[in-house]
Amino acid sequence: MLRESMPETPTPCALKRELGLVDLVLFYVAGGLSLRWIATAAAAGPSTILVWIFACLCFFVPLAACVLELSSRYPEEGGLYVWTRLAFGDFSGFIAAWTYWMSNLPYFPAVLYFGAGSALFALGKRGEHLTNEPVYYMSFALVWLAVITILNILGLKRAKWLNNCCSAGTWIPMAVLLGLAAIFAHRYGSATSFSAVHLVPHADLKNAIFWSTIFFAFGGVETGSFMGEEIKDARRTIPRAIIISGALVAACYIAGTIAMLIALPSASISGVGGFVSAISLMCTKLSLGWLIAPVALLVVLNSVGSATAYLSSTSRLPFVAGIDRYLPPIFGRVHPRWCTPWIAIGAYGAVGMLCALLSQAGTTVRSAYDVLVSMSIITYFIPFAFLFASMIRLQREPAAPGTIRIPGGKPVAIVLASLGLLTTLLTIVLSVIPPDEEPNKPLAIAKVIGSTIFLVAAGVAIYYVANRRRVTALSPVEKL
Repeated sequence: MLRESMPETPTPCALKRELGLVDLVLFYVAGGLSLRWIATAAAAGPSTILVWIFACLCFFVPLAACVLELSSRYPEEGGLYVWTRLAFGDFSGFIAAWTYWMSNLPYFPAVLYFGAGSALFALGKRGEHLTNEPVYYMSFALVWLAVITILNILGLKRAKWLNNCCSAGTWIPMAVLLGLAAIFAHRYGSATSFSAVHLVPHADLKNAIFWSTIFFAFGGVETGSFMGEEIKDARRTIPRAIIISGALVAACYIAGTIAMLIALPSASISGVGGFVSAISLMCTKLSLGWLIAPVALLVVLNSVGSATAYLSSTSRLPFVAGIDRYLPPIFGRVHPRWCTPWIAIGAYGAVGMLCALLSQAGTTVRSAYDVLVSMSIITYFIPFAFLFASMIRLQREPAAPGTIRIPGGKPVAIVLASLGLLTTLLTIVLSVIPPDEEPNKPLAIAKVIGSTIFLVAAGVAIYYVANRRRVTALSPVEKL
């Protein structure tokens, strides 16, 4: 590794530690708890509850545990990039970061399309003509991505308030959902049978593919560590925030799915705006129509909060790659006034906007939404394989005093990381399998695998070109 030999890009001022424990908990909740997944899970029926539990125990718990310890061991800016580089070298660190930030680009318009669809419920009949209007969805995504990008360039001191306010779009709609479900259960009983027959997931191909989507919903706990040098007392704050937010996210996903199925049969839950659609049906039946618009607006905040969390955190990966000269050094610059990695943030936000524009080229809103979600899944899980493998490898390194470890020490850490790694590899395989309605399954599989190979190959090419330039820049003594 040549990192120690290369001079770091000079920075006019140091990054500022702006995020405290409460900020980080709200950050994790906004990024890790997306209301759209509750509707997606409920639409699949009561068997999803056991899938949630399985995903929680086999993926989310290992992920949270590994990030908890690795963040405490190595609280530097970059998180996943730093851990993978320390465990397996610069090449692996760059590829882990590359696949993570590339896989999240289609996530921004996808989650913001969900918010745009939810906003139409607040407009009522005045917004019906926009339901299948691509320009509306695209404009919604572009405007919010621009706002999020600008606020992050101005600093986390400002951007965190957008994230904190958007967290209200999670708590209040969840409380409303649970309250409405309780009323339905009292007045009408459950709309869904929760007998053992209905709870057992069907072991067919269609359901197996759906499981990968549920696992995808549990990602996000790793994002805070990307901003390690912008968090107050990161070594202790990140693990504490993970414990608090992790329990809340897991409980809300499971409880929210159960609540929605108590109030409505799964067949009536669907669509890009599935969560608000379900709330609308409940409110209409209970003569609470006045509640639909405010809940819809709050769900919009939830989608904006998710986009904010991922753009804020993921943009730090090209920043540290720029410092290490694996991306142009300009990515590693810090603004002299705002003390933020403004080039990395601005570039990542701009590419996210470009992705939003391209996503609507010659397609319908619904198909664009589905394509964006499916594109994110397979490449999104590759970095997690690196993360779990790094956790296993780094157990041989001594932990610094004050490091928060997984209870049980090295043996438990290796078991949890191994479980997470196996689950991640299984999820990647499931993500490749095309749905039943796909007319040409071999071609669909080839496209998914081919696009993934192309994406990884592009990262490999960028790394080797950059590495050659770095080696050439070294003096003869340094090369020795």
